[in-house]
Amino acid sequence: MTTSAGTVVALRARAAAPSTTVRRRQGFQHGGWFVAPFLVLFALFVIWPLLRGLWLSFTDANISGEGARFVGLDNYREALGDQLMWDALGHSAYFTLLVVPCITVLAFLLAMLAHHIERGKWLWRLCFFMPFLLPSTVAGNLWQWLFNPGTGMVNHVLGIETPWLSDTSYALLAVVVCTLWWTVGFSFLLYLAALQGIPAHLYEAAELDGANAWHRMVHITLPMLRNITGLVIALQVLASLQVFDQAVVMMDFGPGPEGSTRTFVQFTLEEGFTSYRVGYASAISIIFFVLIAAVALARMWLLRNREEDGR
Repeated sequence: MTTSAGTVVALRARAAAPSTTVRRRQGFQHGGWFVAPFLVLFALFVIWPLLRGLWLSFTDANISGEGARFVGLDNYREALGDQLMWDALGHSAYFTLLVVPCITVLAFLLAMLAHHIERGKWLWRLCFFMPFLLPSTVAGNLWQWLFNPGTGMVNHVLGIETPWLSDTSYALLAVVVCTLWWTVGFSFLLYLAALQGIPAHLYEAAELDGANAWHRMVHITLPMLRNITGLVIALQVLASLQVFDQAVVMMDFGPGPEGSTRTFVQFTLEEGFTSYRVGYASAISIIFFVLIAAVALARMWLLRNREEDGR
């Protein structure tokens, strides 16, 4: 009788308790009100512009938005055969190839220095991170003055007379130097946080086994930073492909000498707001969006395969 009574009570409690589906539905109903403002803003400022741009890419719309005519894939065919677009994409890709390895290595070295230094640690961290807080226009104007062939500090300190901003061989390199100084602080902060998260007992055990500083870095530090290095590279690739602000400011809002610093984003804006070809600019933007999405998906695929191999 006791067992039967206990079974009956358990069955009644189970029947009274809400099912998993009901709990999920209730949780969604309550949580939906919290995420609703974000979803509204996301749809208004991301989804709708994306869909609007996709529609415009199939039209010959101008900047006034009036008299747009459906032209199908003509804008995409023209874009794929436009040498200026490929040149701009090449400039962005070359800029990315220069910036990403340099900024990854430099951020790691600065983080190692700030992590192991004993005196004035807060000052070093502040100095390394401070440039990242500057607006892009301030960073661009500062380095435009530093690279000035007549009064700039770079030529004066190095004792050279290099036309950094007016020569096709140096203009993009000057933008790279400005970008490294300006944005390395963000990657430096990521590496510094990751270094502080490595357990100290790993280094202590390796030191007891006779491992020197080089062996500890190769066999402990670098493997423990593998995930953060992948994150830094992915973020820098996506950011470098979209370079625009500092390049435009340093070149006085122009494409640089013989268009040598015209990036993909700048080319898109020129077509949309200088040539007033909004439909064609939208098609270029969609092509660039597909390229950025492919890079992001490739990063996710590599990360998932690495995690599966690690298991």
